[in-house]
Amino acid sequence: MRAPQSERTTAIELPAIAAGVLQRLRERKPRVHCITNAVAQNFTANMLLAAGAVPSMTIAQKEIRAFVARADALLVNLGTFDPERQKASLAAIGVANKAKIPWLLDPVFIDRSPPRAAFAKRLLALAPRLVRMNGPEFDALSRGKRADGAGEAALMRFAKARRTVAGLTGARDLVCDGARLAAVDNGDPLMAQVTAMGCAASALAGATLAVEPDAWKATVAALLIIGVAGEIAAARARGPGSFAMEILDAVSALDRDTLIAKARVS
Repeated sequence: MRAPQSERTTAIELPAIAAGVLQRLRERKPRVHCITNAVAQNFTANMLLAAGAVPSMTIAQKEIRAFVARADALLVNLGTFDPERQKASLAAIGVANKAKIPWLLDPVFIDRSPPRAAFAKRLLALAPRLVRMNGPEFDALSRGKRADGAGEAALMRFAKARRTVAGLTGARDLVCDGARLAAVDNGDPLMAQVTAMGCAASALAGATLAVEPDAWKATVAALLIIGVAGEIAAARARGPGSFAMEILDAVSALDRDTLIAKARVS
């Protein structure tokens, strides 16, 4: 996952790169197949549609392989940890890897369930292009090596060892591929008060992975898009309920100039 020296990107370039990724997403309208939790499906689908992508959601064994084979990216979200979704995840990943379709892992709540954590580690060995997680999930997946302010160094080791992009999201989002590290400071506290916001962010990252072959740039772009949209939505919202509606509108209406002007990335 290391970038050649000639391809190294500075933080000042990332907002414009993100704007270009968003433009390609809207032009190409990639389909993202989402294996996600039941609570998140509706909001996730609407987030993809607002961005310009196309969602599909089936987990049925008879058709999951056909759906993934025709998708442009795959999201595997462990929010609902039932046997059907586990089987669907393994089948879908097999198709995606064979067809070189980018896929990402969202290891939801693995810090609260040893069986879920074990399954996430099994999937991690199948080479996701991106792992998007919060702090406790990262600790569970990396065996608790993030401590004493060493988050960036631990994330760097994790991404390098597993040859993937690691997206650690929170008050400040970190994106690392083992060689490059970016910090995104956009977003609003209201985002944590709407269920499925993280799941929708992962789906949006799937859409950006579908149009940007550099997974590090694609992930930074997704987090900038949803972070800037979250700030715009928060300025209009009256609370969590109206915020959920406003962020979909903000993603849909987001333009190049606004994204570049409001992006805070280092």
